[in-house]
Amino acid sequence: MKQTNTYIIVYSIVLVVVVAVVLSLVTLWLTPRQQSNVEAEKMSDILGSVGLYDAQKASESGDKNGYIKELYAKYIIESFLVDSKGNKIAGSEKEAFQALNNLKAEFAKPEEERRLPVFVSRNDSGQVNYIFPVYGAGLWGPIWGYISLAPNLDTVDGAVFGHKGETPGLGAEIANPPFQRQFVGKRLFYDGSFVGISVSKGVGSSAGNSHAVDAVSGGTITSRGVQSMIKDCLGDYEPFLVKYGVKH
Repeated sequence: MKQTNTYIIVYSIVLVVVVAVVLSLVTLWLTPRQQSNVEAEKMSDILGSVGLYDAQKASESGDKNGYIKELYAKYIIESFLVDSKGNKIAGSEKEAFQALNNLKAEFAKPEEERRLPVFVSRNDSGQVNYIFPVYGAGLWGPIWGYISLAPNLDTVDGAVFGHKGETPGLGAEIANPPFQRQFVGKRLFYDGSFVGISVSKGVGSSAGNSHAVDAVSGGTITSRGVQSMIKDCLGDYEPFLVKYGVKH
């Protein structure tokens, strides 16, 4: 019996060690791939906010991540961090993309400590856009997005939103083109003041309003989350928008 117990204990220890080693090796093997996927997803969202990402072409490319990164290198001509006074921080190109990994914490910092990322794109026609990340809370979890602005840093040229766990068919609709297209042409400033973009309840309720879009039907809380994150996050960029944009 004593030998049997010893055997069982040794066998269990060896088994645990072997499993731990295998899991560690698998983790080491998967981590770079996972990081690459996360980076590619962020890049595709940035490109998508200016209409430069085609999901079908990416899937057909044979190397989706490679395809996305090539597009990003081609069309994103500049990236940098800005401080609370709207000044560009020299030499912050690499830090700008890295800042996306901890965006929630960055927006939560005291105003004078914030270092927020900005991305600049130029398409094949020479059109330049400024792209800003936004982050907030929906009904069931975090929501996020990218807003692209015209060079006047007032007019919206595109928007992409994502979520972690909003309800399919309701709040999750913020990630679909019909909701996102409403933002094109909307403006952030009114009579010289930053107002953001409101999300109005009811189909057609935003008609004729250059500072509002229609909310997602049945997704009131998620829609309000979108409204809040645009006002709060882009509001943090206001010094930059005023400093480098045209007179609003």
